[in-house]
Amino acid sequence: MPKHADDQIPLERSPGPSWQDVLDQDSRPVPEFLRAESPYLNGFSDIPKDRYLSREWHEKEKACLWSRVWQFACREEQLPEVGSYIVYEIADQSYLVTKVSEDEIKAYPNVCLHRGRLLKTYDGRCTEFRCPFHGFAWHLDGGLKHIPAEWDFPHLETRSEDMALPEVNVGTWAGFVFINPDPEAESLHDFLGEEIMRHFERWDMENRYIQAHVSKIVNCNWKIANEAFSEGFHVNATHPQGMTYTGDPQSQVDIWGNTARNISPKGIPCPLLPFVPTEEQMLRDALDVREGEPLPIPFEEGETMRTALSRAGRERFRESFGDRVDDLTDAEFLDAWVYTVFPNFMPWGAFNRIFYRFRPNGDNHESCIFEIFYLTPFSGDRPPPALETKLGPSDPWTDAPELEKLAMVAEQDTFNMQRVHQGLKVLRREGVLLSRYQESILRWRQDLIQEYVELGPQ
Repeated sequence: MPKHADDQIPLERSPGPSWQDVLDQDSRPVPEFLRAESPYLNGFSDIPKDRYLSREWHEKEKACLWSRVWQFACREEQLPEVGSYIVYEIADQSYLVTKVSEDEIKAYPNVCLHRGRLLKTYDGRCTEFRCPFHGFAWHLDGGLKHIPAEWDFPHLETRSEDMALPEVNVGTWAGFVFINPDPEAESLHDFLGEEIMRHFERWDMENRYIQAHVSKIVNCNWKIANEAFSEGFHVNATHPQGMTYTGDPQSQVDIWGNTARNISPKGIPCPLLPFVPTEEQMLRDALDVREGEPLPIPFEEGETMRTALSRAGRERFRESFGDRVDDLTDAEFLDAWVYTVFPNFMPWGAFNRIFYRFRPNGDNHESCIFEIFYLTPFSGDRPPPALETKLGPSDPWTDAPELEKLAMVAEQDTFNMQRVHQGLKVLRREGVLLSRYQESILRWRQDLIQEYVELGPQ
């Protein structure tokens, strides 16, 4: 990791209570990992705008980043049976991720070793991988199964090992399946690090299911879309409806190796607001309930938004998590916990259902695929994962009603993305300006990408 080059300059923070101050008022004991602080301070230099706009930089990411980094491919429940497979695509590369046995998942480049046709173009289940072009076939474990007109390939008699599907590294964590094309890659465990794994142990991510999966093509570089969710600095201008009940300028930003988190406290107003809202007003705004309409949860005189919503949150999750919800902090039921696993995967922590993924849209560096998933607790049998709803560049997020209120918020964020990409072409300076603390996740991601590029191709 880069050294903290500006430690000698005092770190300024937003006026008003910090997230740690909010934790001081929690109704439950606060575990040590919530108290941890790990800011990322690595200078003030601008980010070169060519990293978003140039084809040359996109080619460097293909050769040096996507070919060598661990990346989220699917959830384990998306491979429910032996033979289940998904097609995972990143830039111009395509991979098959498949369940080979009850306890093993493998991944291969999604290509026939004969003439190079893609083996699969959709997710599904099979007993073999058979090329639709000439019929070459492979077992689920990657071993060669069948050569049509075998008599015409005498030169393969001594090259059978060459005809096994090459394997790609696979790792699992918290029910998520990752792949890494680099045969020399460190383990997923080492890549993630102990910090994030220790945090997520508390929230039982394995026992959840994909309740919603919506993807949208956005006409901007994937990093522009990703960065729109890497800081709370934008909320006052982009999401003004949340200013009364979310202290986004008071967000805490932490970096540990290849993982990061941004935590925004709920139940305190944004210090940029020109008035001080009442607790009831904050609660109404958070629940989107108009003045005069009945609140959907109990709210007594003298209560706070945090006590009311944490009580409701405990009852909501009691069926799935049992009485251990009584030992969990108010912060885990209320606050916006946005984690980032470098480079492009964002699972929200605690009892938020959301996670995001951002990828280039095929080999187009000026377009990306932005995905929103809901990962929801359940009791009883695991429900089947939701099918993907696909939205085009002109389709609003509100065309996906399964996203509920989040669709409007995502629409507000997406409104900026294409205009940032266009604006960078107009910008009469060579770099993008970043704040020191609130936008430090953006700098951290850019610094790590730079490291991968400097290391060179796989």
